[in-house]
Amino acid sequence: MLVKITPNDKGSPVGKLADAELQFTEGPLAGLKLLGFAVWERRNGSGRNVTFPSRQYSVNGERRSYALLRPMTEVKAQDHIRDLVLSAYAKFEAEAVDDQASDAADESAPPPW
Repeated sequence: MLVKITPNDKGSPVGKLADAELQFTEGPLAGLKLLGFAVWERRNGSGRNVTFPSRQYSVNGERRSYALLRPMTEVKAQDHIRDLVLSAYAKFEAEAVDDQASDAADESAPPPW
């Protein structure tokens, strides 16, 4: 399984850093992807959070939502997926910083002649 990160370049909504999707490479789900994950900056500024795919519905005019990916028995079952998404985002972020540093170094290098 691969985790694909798509940065939130628009800055809206505030605090949303990226969208993420799970791409299945093996097993009965091979060739499929699960969308709807998002990486958010925590409101208190310390760390990151991942939201899972959900569906919204309305009851008596009140908006509610329920998770589409839920644990069957063990509540901590989602932690592994959350950790995978956060790890993929950290790797994506580190690669972006490396690319910016490389671009800056190329711009400051003297001409090759």
